Amino acid sequence: MKKTLIILILVLTSNFAEAQFIKEKSINAQIGYGISAPFNSIDEIADEGIFVQGELVLKVTSWFELRPYAGFILTNSNGKDLYNNPTFEKAESKAVLIGGKARVRAPIPWVAPYIEIGLGTSIGTFETLTAFDNVDKGGIIYHIPFSLGLELGKNNNVDLGLAYYFQPSVEQFVGAFAVGVTFPLNAK
Repeated sequence: MKKTLIILILVLTSNFAEAQFIKEKSINAQIGYGISAPFNSIDEIADEGIFVQGELVLKVTSWFELRPYAGFILTNSNGKDLYNNPTFEKAESKAVLIGGKARVRAPIPWVAPYIEIGLGTSIGTFETLTAFDNVDKGGIIYHIPFSLGLELGKNNNVDLGLAYYFQPSVEQFVGAFAVGVTFPLNAK
């Protein structure tokens, strides 16, 4: 009976508690030049497209942030490799990207380098055609996001970076050279 009462009190009072470890909240909107490339290829290919993503930035400390995200990548093959030679190989993605990342950054004004990693889900269609792989898949797959970049400006509110999403189940990765802008949600 005593354990039940303690659990009941914890459940009822948990609605009144707020997470104190989040110092600031912001929204980050990114757009960029998207690419997709196979893991294994004879010809060097990178199919081109567009990348758009939004993130909720949860600042824990000046050097650590949690970032749930939702985005979109669309890449198409033009039938040529990186040297403009014709090729049958391609790695195309048309997918929604959803997941979470953790960012570690140097807390420096004006130019703050960062690195981030996480786990997420890609929902869409994926085609990887190379001499080694023939994957044509639609649906839900997992991905591993990894990014490197710089936060620019006095308040580090402009983001310039390289974002990659490794998709092992379809033998390809997608990525982007993206520019983002951060808008604070906390009024101070």
